[in-house]
Amino acid sequence: MSIKIEICVTNAKSALKAQYAGADRIELCGNLLQGGITPGLSSVEVIRKYLNIDMNVMVRPREGDFIYDDYDFDIMLRDVRYFKRAGADGIVTGILKADGSVDVDRCRELVKIAKPMSVTFHRAFDLSKDPFDSLEKIIECGFGRILTSGLKKSAFEGRVLLKELIQKAFNRIIIMPGAGVNEGNALKLIHYTGAKEIHLSAKTYSESKSKIENSGLLTKHSKIINEHRNRSVDEKTIRKLREITANL
Repeated sequence: MSIKIEICVTNAKSALKAQYAGADRIELCGNLLQGGITPGLSSVEVIRKYLNIDMNVMVRPREGDFIYDDYDFDIMLRDVRYFKRAGADGIVTGILKADGSVDVDRCRELVKIAKPMSVTFHRAFDLSKDPFDSLEKIIECGFGRILTSGLKKSAFEGRVLLKELIQKAFNRIIIMPGAGVNEGNALKLIHYTGAKEIHLSAKTYSESKSKIENSGLLTKHSKIINEHRNRSVDEKTIRKLREITANL
């Protein structure tokens, strides 16, 4: 069985490019400049209309930490219900307590409402106090997958812990490495850790077709915000990964 490839996207065009290039699943997020937050319902509906592969949707009501108050949690519950009706295959979410432990009660409620959709615990895991305790609690809550970099800046840097987590999970839950995964390190990462799924953005940028330019705009010179380029996915990267993982 080939390795499953999940591509993080923020728009419909990128989702379809990922599909055509051979991705198995997309993770749909809003605003990756904030680490990825809940996308709009209309985006989910339109992408579902044209996408044939699985679509998991981020449920994260705001930027910042993963400690949510009652208002945040109410929004999350509503979003899960909306996305289920819109035809999402899964959601990607996670809640922590102030002490760094998994908020079991609220996570369990999200999983219950999401069923029969799959539920991935996202990289809030990398901010948890104890990865092995968190692993057991996340399994207890009913999650089917954990997206993690192994508590490091990149999954390759975190490969030692990722291997330990996969061994500890013992097929009870999928451990999916993500962050900095690319065609140059994916094979080594997979062989070392034993991972069956990988997550990446495969991001690329294209210049805007706009013929209007205001040189006085601060955003033109920003390394973060630039209205003269558009984010997408690199189909060549995804195809290369599909090729090198096909027979694993």
